[in-house]
Amino acid sequence: MQPEMIATTRAYIGLGSNLNNPYKQIKQALSALKTIPKTEFISHSSLYQSTPMGPQDQPNYINAAAILETTLDANTLLTHLQSIENQQGRERNGDHWGARTLDLDLLIYGEIQQKNIKLTLPHPGLHLRNFVLTPLNEIAPNLEIPGLGNLQKIINNISADGLQILEKAP
Repeated sequence: MQPEMIATTRAYIGLGSNLNNPYKQIKQALSALKTIPKTEFISHSSLYQSTPMGPQDQPNYINAAAILETTLDANTLLTHLQSIENQQGRERNGDHWGARTLDLDLLIYGEIQQKNIKLTLPHPGLHLRNFVLTPLNEIAPNLEIPGLGNLQKIINNISADGLQILEKAP
């Protein structure tokens, strides 16, 4: 009798921070992603600095992307991401594009496309944000984004203005 094979799903995570030592926040979050149960940390992008989206009277952001392989369902993975945010001082005050200690977005979860109160996949606006697409392109240049198409074609249609690399991935 063969052992039961458990299906894994590839998930892409966007990381962002612009408060309370953003560089340290992103580094801590990358380490915390490695502790999510039933999940393997595959890789992460370089760290990038980006200008804020929304209100401009806030500090610049540090952004990155990571790849995970998980047997968790999307909602359970999201719960773990939000727990990491909370542990690092994230306060949810309804300020949509405001400053934050840590933002972990579940960008893509396998081939799933869904929209509900808790989670929309792929992440809405993903295809418009250079601070998400550029790190994703670094770690998954051949990525097909469910419902949106080839990452290379999408990234060719956005500007890299306001984005600069801070630290190359190892």
